[in-house]
Amino acid sequence: MEKDLSRRDFLKNAGLIGLGAGTLLSSVPWMSALAQENTSKTVGEKVRIGIIGPGSRGRFLMNFIKKNSKAEIVALCDIYQPSIDEALKIAPKAKVYDDYRKLLEDKNIDAVFITTPLYLHYPMAMDALDAGKDLYLEKSMAYNVAQCFDLYQKYKSTGRIFFVGQQRLFDPRYLKAMEMIHEGRFGEIQAVRTFWFRNGSWRNKVSDPSLERLRNWRLYKEYSRGLLTELGGHLLQVGTWAMQKLPEQVMGAGGITFWKDGREVWDNVSCIFSMDDGRRITYESVISNKFYGLEEQIMGNLGTVEPEKGMYYYESGTKDGSPAKPAPGFMQMMTDVQNRIFEKLPFAGTSWEPEVAKDVKGNYIMGEDYKITTDGTQEAINAFIESVITQKQPERIAEECYYASAMVLLGYDAVEQGKILTFPHEYRLNYLNHKHQAKQTL
Repeated sequence: MEKDLSRRDFLKNAGLIGLGAGTLLSSVPWMSALAQENTSKTVGEKVRIGIIGPGSRGRFLMNFIKKNSKAEIVALCDIYQPSIDEALKIAPKAKVYDDYRKLLEDKNIDAVFITTPLYLHYPMAMDALDAGKDLYLEKSMAYNVAQCFDLYQKYKSTGRIFFVGQQRLFDPRYLKAMEMIHEGRFGEIQAVRTFWFRNGSWRNKVSDPSLERLRNWRLYKEYSRGLLTELGGHLLQVGTWAMQKLPEQVMGAGGITFWKDGREVWDNVSCIFSMDDGRRITYESVISNKFYGLEEQIMGNLGTVEPEKGMYYYESGTKDGSPAKPAPGFMQMMTDVQNRIFEKLPFAGTSWEPEVAKDVKGNYIMGEDYKITTDGTQEAINAFIESVITQKQPERIAEECYYASAMVLLGYDAVEQGKILTFPHEYRLNYLNHKHQAKQTL
């Protein structure tokens, strides 16, 4: 009963119950997997799941899988015994494998979750789809853009269910924010600024030097694309989701400026993704300062949305976006005097005056009483399980996930090469403003 109430509360918060549900589902069709009229038909079904790579992220997802009565974890695979030992505490009856290919041969398994280091995503995912398994793959999809495209084509040719761990697609705050954005509440979206700041080395302690690269794979280019693939994909997907447009070009810079401990991947990076109409999405990450945390700042000419905080703000400074009331007479007089003074100062032309961030309290996307109880992970997993049962792939989710991965990987290449790169036509999908064009026909 508690699970049903939680699901209903989520659907209500996401706008899938009551007025406006049809409008929302048309713009986020992947949510149809959680629509009540669909989930009520799968009661009593059971999806048998194998976990390939039950490390910290894998076990995190396992805890959500266990909360779904329609799923059972029946198999585990890892070459690192401590991970298996911890995973067995969550799924004590699961069969253990040390070779993922043997797990894929198990006919008792319906679907697999792959939560391994990035460089293993592509071969394991391709093998899983070839083995007839439905697949939930942690982001990013693969190690480079070409692999992402191959994997997407494999998904299309096999007809298997395919999700990638982009949980913001199921987060009520983001769903509601996108509904408001696409209704035009904030005007035309002119820019999206994204950032994710942390303060930590990202390094695991290793007692045996022979385990250094196994335990700290994120720090080495052979296995990882660093801050772009580990963090950037979440934020950039939100940017293109808001704009409903995909970038043409990307440029960027990165470096190792603080954590000079033998790592190979950058500890700070910045990228600019440009649209064909001049609008941009930016991404920045630093792991030696966490003051600003993480956010996607979606900026329209009428207002700004910060979905991670669950807030939005109007340019007028008022709660409802209406024009601000004139300042009291004395304050207006002081402002006029100040403006006349600045007009005479040769700072940067006669129109210069200081501009600082507006001190506006803003509005809560989900209402002031809403308590954040999910980041969308549980709902993403639930949607995957429902899709496996019904064998219906939700529309657009694979495409959204593909571009989240392809964008960060192209960004990585731009930083690595020190060039402005154009999104290759042969790796574009027929999605939004992008059109695929085979390389030989260019």
